[in-house]
Amino acid sequence: MACGDALGAGYGFGPPLGPDVPVTMSGGGPFEWEPGEWTDDTSMAIAIAEVAADGHDLLNPQAQNRVAARWSGWAQGANDVGSQTLAVLDAARQAAARRGQESPSATDLTHAAQTQHARAGHCGGNGSLLHTAPIALAFLDDPAGLVRVAHQFSALTQHDPEAGEASALWCLAIRHAVLHGNLQGLRLALDHLPDDRALVWSQRLDHAEASIPADFERHGCVVQPLQGAWSAIATSRDAAGSDFTSAEHARSGLEAAVRGSRDTDTVAAAAGALLGSVYGASAMSAVWRRRLHGWPGLRSRDLVRLSVMITRGGRPDVEGWPASARMDYSS
Repeated sequence: MACGDALGAGYGFGPPLGPDVPVTMSGGGPFEWEPGEWTDDTSMAIAIAEVAADGHDLLNPQAQNRVAARWSGWAQGANDVGSQTLAVLDAARQAAARRGQESPSATDLTHAAQTQHARAGHCGGNGSLLHTAPIALAFLDDPAGLVRVAHQFSALTQHDPEAGEASALWCLAIRHAVLHGNLQGLRLALDHLPDDRALVWSQRLDHAEASIPADFERHGCVVQPLQGAWSAIATSRDAAGSDFTSAEHARSGLEAAVRGSRDTDTVAAAAGALLGSVYGASAMSAVWRRRLHGWPGLRSRDLVRLSVMITRGGRPDVEGWPASARMDYSS
């Protein structure tokens, strides 16, 4: 996810790129990102990952309050915060301040998101599609719990039910990829929706597979970023044929997401979350992984540590891996 995010950061909000234009993790873009620096998409996901990696149950309201407080602190010094998320966080902080509290609660965010949705009256923003991704790792053994928590965390910033559906579907696809090593999980995830909603999303996935990423331009809403990410993954897989390796598909899928998108970091981050889940972190370019960094002062190996600790319920193994700062290999 962080690789796709940092790869797309330098190309944000420009026109689609031609097939011959190189895609590099060189930074820049409208917010002058450093080479390898991830954006708000990964930073918000890290806040959830940190809480889950400490062993907190994301179903617990106190864990959700921890994430809300982490988001609030992050946003006050962040280089880039999505407009909808910023409005929700500002309103939630004001509500907390009226109670004499420094940080907003998850309930503050949920109420602020409801108010923002009623005022704006438009489709769900794309933010929760990205920041909910770590939830998949915390619920590998509990898909029903995953769906519930994905909806809850989506509703903290995006009240629209479609944002919750998109988040749950993508998390279920990530979970399936981790457990089974294939990309079939997104279609299988439709079984968790009511029949009428499953038909809607099935048609959207059909459209994505029959299109190219550049066909999806409305990235402010959650539906088309998901379609763009799935289109990038599907079309790059089909173009590679049967001879591609996992690393080649990881690279070509992320490059396709960046080339075809306007909101390049968002679409590529979503694509990266799923590609990384099916192929593993080692499928990402070593050059990319060496450059990765961002809030709150983490690098790629820190993201690996967080991911593993989430799946282990916050408990390292008997040797202290992966939480120890230094491992003893003398034995």
